[in-house]
Amino acid sequence: MQPDPRTLLEKVGIEAPLVGLYDAPDAAPFEPVVRIGAGEGTCIFAFYDHWMKGETLQLTAESYGCQGAGSCLFGIATRSPEAMISFLVDREGLKRSRDTMRQWIERRRLYRPTFGNLFIGPLRPAQYGFLKTVSFFVDLDQLAALLLGANYDTGPDDPPTVLAPFGSGCSQLLPLFGDEDVPQAIIGATDIAMRQWLPPQIIAFTVTRPMFERLCGLDNGSFLSKPFLKRLHESRAEG
Repeated sequence: MQPDPRTLLEKVGIEAPLVGLYDAPDAAPFEPVVRIGAGEGTCIFAFYDHWMKGETLQLTAESYGCQGAGSCLFGIATRSPEAMISFLVDREGLKRSRDTMRQWIERRRLYRPTFGNLFIGPLRPAQYGFLKTVSFFVDLDQLAALLLGANYDTGPDDPPTVLAPFGSGCSQLLPLFGDEDVPQAIIGATDIAMRQWLPPQIIAFTVTRPMFERLCGLDNGSFLSKPFLKRLHESRAEG
């Protein structure tokens, strides 16, 4: 059963709808659904406004948008490794050396859907069994609060719960998680190629399902009901 995020959202001040990424067999539960035309190289984040309006983007191996999304979300070889290195290093300047980029490409994680469909859009509680990750689209104050929440139960010897990995915006939605069953978060939407589709002050905080459950379980004993957060909200209201 999907946990209820309403208390978390109210306390942190998040008004933007949460966006889930689902690996599911049927589009009907996600209606209204929008799709990218086959062969169109559209960035999936061009549908950000659709997500905010309650619409879901359906991706398939035939209709996935840009080549990067086809590669990282479906495991499709959209271009040769050398062509990818030339594009990312020589044209876009994302790594200093071709060898470093080659190593990154060889070791990167790719996702291959179980059901052949990926759905990105508003949370659908009845589809919780198919949910892979949840993305909060937040400002920096809200990000700070979510970071605290993600680290609320961690000790100094625990592995990091929050990552900020190099990768495309779409890879930060799912493939860059090492284990979907571990409570973990990624600070995403840091790919400058996709940020044009987001408001400039907005960043993504994407979490696995176990981390979503942990965040929704924060209670009145946590910082959500304590003075630090209250004073932050008050200072913003005064400004």
